[in-house]
Amino acid sequence: MHKILTTLAATAMGLAALSSHAQGPAQAWPEKPITLVVTFPPGGSTDQVARALAPRLGEKLKQSVLVDNRAGAAGTIAAATVKRAPADGYTFMVTSLGPLVIAPHLLKTQMQYDPLKDFDLITVAVQSPNVLVVPTASPHKTVADVIAYEKANPGKMSFASSGNGTSDHLTAELFWQETGTTGVHVPYKGGAPAQTDLMGGQVDASFQNINAVAQYIKAGKMRALGITSAKRSPVLPDVPTMAEAGVKNVEVTSWQAVVAPKGLPVAIRDKAHAAIVEVLNEPAVKDPFVAVGFELVANTPLQFAAFQQAEYARWKKVIETGKISVD
Repeated sequence: MHKILTTLAATAMGLAALSSHAQGPAQAWPEKPITLVVTFPPGGSTDQVARALAPRLGEKLKQSVLVDNRAGAAGTIAAATVKRAPADGYTFMVTSLGPLVIAPHLLKTQMQYDPLKDFDLITVAVQSPNVLVVPTASPHKTVADVIAYEKANPGKMSFASSGNGTSDHLTAELFWQETGTTGVHVPYKGGAPAQTDLMGGQVDASFQNINAVAQYIKAGKMRALGITSAKRSPVLPDVPTMAEAGVKNVEVTSWQAVVAPKGLPVAIRDKAHAAIVEVLNEPAVKDPFVAVGFELVANTPLQFAAFQQAEYARWKKVIETGKISVD
């Protein structure tokens, strides 16, 4: 009798194991803490997205979600690290557009990953347009003033950016290409020092993320001339779009997204995507971003893939046309 009971117990355990296996990895996931690797230092837009997601994701998935900032080399250090991580659902990367669609065209010999092949795309979380800003003491009151000045003084007007290959850098390059003008690019190590020098009049202009400078514009510390969105922002309703200001094809958004190492089981990807999108749509998470000029995207992996392909091709053309290098 004892042998029969033992055999039945063993059979039951075996069937339970088979059942658990048949249910797939998503049934058990997550069984340990999840890490969100961030491509930039604490404090910036990308870090803000990760830190807004982490606590609510943790509550939803019933596991700790940790934020790990791996800054350096325009976000490519973090991307290379995530590429090498196991595709098991315990490592994700929160990144801006730079490592996924810009750096590959600027750092060709240094790239340790292929952004189109080495990641499973989860979602573009948010996006925000850039704003052409000048010091409040600047003589330039409109976008037309800037264009006229640059045409009369080619290569003289300085444009600050948060670094080589960033969206604010490449927006300036695109602006010059579309208006037939030239300026001087002045890269900084981050948006904060660029904004400080702009307000101090050390540089003439900059295309800054709206969420980073709206407070300074409203406080009268900078003057906004134009915004790179398709329509005006409710955060700065008096600022015309670049198209309204007479400059076409300068619609640009800086965006933050979530990706995973290539090979993530589809069931885990779908579960992670659903949880992230749900968190992004929660008023407590969404509203603070919208209040400073972000737009919620929260798209599907398929939509993200099409978007990445388009952005990759677009910035490749801008970089090659402008013969832009990081030297």
